[in-house]
Amino acid sequence: MAHPGAELRARCRCQAPAAPQRGRLVPAARSPWGRSRRGRRRAAERDGPPRGCRGAGLKTSSPSLGKDRADTVIIGGGCVGVSLAYHLAKAGLKDVVLLEKSELTAGSTWHAAGLTTYFHPGINLKKIHYYSIKLYEKLEEETGQAVGFHQPGSIRIASTPTRVDEFKYQMTRNGWHSTEQYLITPEKVQELFPLLKMDKVLAGLYNPGDGHIDPYSLTMALAAGARKYGAQINYPVQVTNLKSRSDGTWEVETPLGIIQAKRIVNTAGFWAREIGKMIGLQHPLIPVHHQYVVTSTIPEVKALKTELPVIRDLEGSYYLRQERDGLLFGPYESEEKMKLQDSWVTDGVPPGFGKELFESDLDRIMEHIEAAMEMVPVLKKADIVNTIAGPITYSPDILPMVGPHQGVRNYWVAIGFGYGIIHAGGIGKYLSDWILEGEPPFDLIELDPNRYGKWTTTEYTAAKARESYGFNNIVGYPKEERFAGRPTERTSGLYDLLKSKCSMGFHAGWEQPHWFYKPGDETGYKPSFRRTNWFDPVGREYKQVMEKVGVIDLSPFGKFKVKGTDSVKLLDHLFANVVPKVGSTNISHMLTPRGKVYAELTVSQLYPGEFMLITGSGSELHDLRWIEEEVTRGGYKVDIENVTDEIGVLGVAGPYARQILQKLTREDLSDGSFKFLQSKQLKLSDIAVTAIRISYTGELGWELYHKKEDSVALYSAIMEAGQKEGIDNFGTYALNALRLEKGFRAWGAEMNCDTNPWEAGLEYFVKLNKPADFTGKQALKQIKEKGLKRRLVYLTVDTDNVDPEGNESVWHNGKVIGNTTSGTFSYSAQQSLAFAYVPTELSKVGQKLEVELLGKNYPATIIQEPLVLTEPTRMRLQKKGESPKI
Repeated sequence: MAHPGAELRARCRCQAPAAPQRGRLVPAARSPWGRSRRGRRRAAERDGPPRGCRGAGLKTSSPSLGKDRADTVIIGGGCVGVSLAYHLAKAGLKDVVLLEKSELTAGSTWHAAGLTTYFHPGINLKKIHYYSIKLYEKLEEETGQAVGFHQPGSIRIASTPTRVDEFKYQMTRNGWHSTEQYLITPEKVQELFPLLKMDKVLAGLYNPGDGHIDPYSLTMALAAGARKYGAQINYPVQVTNLKSRSDGTWEVETPLGIIQAKRIVNTAGFWAREIGKMIGLQHPLIPVHHQYVVTSTIPEVKALKTELPVIRDLEGSYYLRQERDGLLFGPYESEEKMKLQDSWVTDGVPPGFGKELFESDLDRIMEHIEAAMEMVPVLKKADIVNTIAGPITYSPDILPMVGPHQGVRNYWVAIGFGYGIIHAGGIGKYLSDWILEGEPPFDLIELDPNRYGKWTTTEYTAAKARESYGFNNIVGYPKEERFAGRPTERTSGLYDLLKSKCSMGFHAGWEQPHWFYKPGDETGYKPSFRRTNWFDPVGREYKQVMEKVGVIDLSPFGKFKVKGTDSVKLLDHLFANVVPKVGSTNISHMLTPRGKVYAELTVSQLYPGEFMLITGSGSELHDLRWIEEEVTRGGYKVDIENVTDEIGVLGVAGPYARQILQKLTREDLSDGSFKFLQSKQLKLSDIAVTAIRISYTGELGWELYHKKEDSVALYSAIMEAGQKEGIDNFGTYALNALRLEKGFRAWGAEMNCDTNPWEAGLEYFVKLNKPADFTGKQALKQIKEKGLKRRLVYLTVDTDNVDPEGNESVWHNGKVIGNTTSGTFSYSAQQSLAFAYVPTELSKVGQKLEVELLGKNYPATIIQEPLVLTEPTRMRLQKKGESPKI
């Protein structure tokens, strides 16, 4: 019996070999868009650019530099690079120069399917999508250049109960955003897309403003706008070398001469690796073969009076939209079937590659074609007039890399765009604002290029790109883990000892225990939107720390050593808190000039003028780049050493922590001799450690910093010494529950570049009266004078089998008034707990609110924080004769 797709394949008018040669290129003899878009392109060639936008059409610019100095040189003329030129020039920056090696849109832009959507599972990436669409709506009017923007809406199809849960999960995370998005019934889905077979459709996630745009026309319109505002776009001009000068500026070498630039921005698409290599960077990027097909006219489509919305059949893993009177269909193959162009990573992109395509392979996508024909039966009668197989550049996690790069002055990137068309407008604005203002306009650490490091090998990049492409449409669970490419070389000294005993999580290349197994537990990674197999074990670990003692591997922390003549002066300027004295530790925050919380670190002065700075695993190079930039800007005489990979960390916490550690050292660990927030150099079982009396659990505890090679010996000694006290392991899930009960904030949740310290409740750590004029000090004074519009509050939530995770909508009187930032189940109070931002007038203790979880609003009450007092506070109250709450 023939495959259902055999007839469609047989009628394909484009020759598509069943087994194409690996990476073989075919010339792009025609546009992938058929007559309508090709006609627009010919019109642009014939008519030339709009008046006032000289050279904005397809005609090649005169290959000349025109100037030898620039403020910003942008390398790459795809939609992202041109968008950045447009936004910088529009904002008034003089001397913006874009260099494109062949012609605008060459690379991935020209053959993109052009989809635009408001939807994104990330929180602030929704802002990028929102800005892009709003820009594209008005770009033709502003520039006089047609952009071919269609907005028929889009529908994501749910055909399983789990997918319906995912849609409910995404709806609650969208309620406090501007994006229009609705969960719709099967009847509404069919009304909007009458050609669907409805037997499997359970619901739809509908974004009315979604659609698609002609990538070529979009890029030309942005180029017209860039020139209108004074940017210079030069092509064909290839960058042949980059040289960093001692003053931080760059020499950009081309066959036509050298441009000296204050900064350079790499927007070179799949050539981005070649640009990075010029300055010794190995950007973790790899081209993926993405295929889509365009059909001829389909009578049922032609007969429609309105354009069909874009459909995303998530179980079938494809998108489908109307193209003229036919359909355009694009699948994402599984990681086993999809194809990487890995030869470009090892051998480089072929010279002269621009508007070529790969040979298509319909056999590779046949299962998706069959799924599409099942869902949209009119496809069975369609002819394929065009099959496109072009390169799209992927980073390991499919998200782009955007921002300044650590370790290289004035080198910025906007690369690795799997979805460059919808990101182009928003990223151009985001980067432009950051360049001009000196800080990001809002938090997008998930796009930070510095989330990758030396551990990100080519093998890892390839494995993750395969996984990310194949998982493009899988269910997105909370606490998601993906396992390709793991472990990396970045494992702690305890990894081999612990890996079979626990469920590991991935943190910036590291493996770290989330929770530990006991006999009778349901082991393994079992994701869910409700409580799952880790719920009871995490409660057991919580009880272990509260009643006995637990040990946790904290090695993924970012760790820096700072010393030198100006070390105290530097840290006094960097941090809003005072500089701790020798032998002391504190929590300190680096703020942006506008008073936002750029980072939170633990600062310890180990010896006079010698400090150890600790940050979260995901913030390591993000924070280091900020510090290094400040050192350069201020001319501070300091040495900074990143010792993250050399130093292991064990946390020991619980009532018996002192009792157990005292068995291993002659150092007096009593409360009088080793106070809370003190740090000391000592030996535990003859192993040298830097011990800090601090614990994110809020219980009696120490963090023990030591050489990574000593981790097994130190861990074994502690576990042996604690047998009588019932010592055991605990993981990061229990740690999260413990920290939330104590009211501890987390960077990236309760505070980030979207929040200031006052609204986040960080007053204790901000010393406005200290003499140093720390970054953000003046902004904080102004914020305090103006008063706050919102505050972070502490909520109990009456739920059933689901707990808040963060970013859920908070309701009051039928309206969304705020959002949660993080949440957990409190094993102490036996109910859910969350932090949330709400308007100041609704921030008083006792205020009744609601938190939306999986489509249902649950009663919530603002309570006095913390739910459980920290151990140092309990001890202090006990000394006063008071009875503290636990």
